[in-house]
Amino acid sequence: MRLNLVLIGPPGSGKGTQAVRLAEHYSVPHISTGDILRAAVRAGSELGRQVADTLASGGLVSDALMTDLVQARLASPDVRSGFILDGYPRTVVQAEALEEMLDAPLVVILIQAADEAIVQRLGKRRVCRSCAITQSVSVDTEVQIDPCPYCGGKLVRRQDDDPATVRHRLAMYASFAQPIISYYQARPTFGAVDGLQPATDVTTALRSLIDRLS
Repeated sequence: MRLNLVLIGPPGSGKGTQAVRLAEHYSVPHISTGDILRAAVRAGSELGRQVADTLASGGLVSDALMTDLVQARLASPDVRSGFILDGYPRTVVQAEALEEMLDAPLVVILIQAADEAIVQRLGKRRVCRSCAITQSVSVDTEVQIDPCPYCGGKLVRRQDDDPATVRHRLAMYASFAQPIISYYQARPTFGAVDGLQPATDVTTALRSLIDRLS
């Protein structure tokens, strides 16, 4: 079975974790836009130089440039059995371009999670200053009294997990995600799962939905 999958989900929904699990289960590469951009810059290709110049100037990578990068990545030998795309498409223009690249059906799954639930979830996330392991705590407070259970180090909140920052990230996500969701949701290969379930249950639900839609 060839699996061409696009995962959509807000920050904090667990999309990255699920993409890694699904990639391992279905033996296809997990391709994120961040990985594509970093690889292009490292390669020093013409596309990579364009990306580096754009990022250095503080600009956003255009639809055309991002599509060229994705198209080049999807031509790699490891994509013969399919892929899991994370972060692309971000616009309807990109979605239309992706359709033209593919010769097999595309499965699109939305990992759903309400904004305030994500704010609460990320508000309880801490990282250890010593061992860098990320973990959840029972109470959302700025000062975490209990030390890291793995090494005894101090647990701190990442700046990205500050509630105001999370709400801003969610607003940015909604601005691009809703048009993409509207573009795909009437299709028979579109589905959604509840991202607020325990991670293992989300994985089970995703695999069941993928097997049904593929």
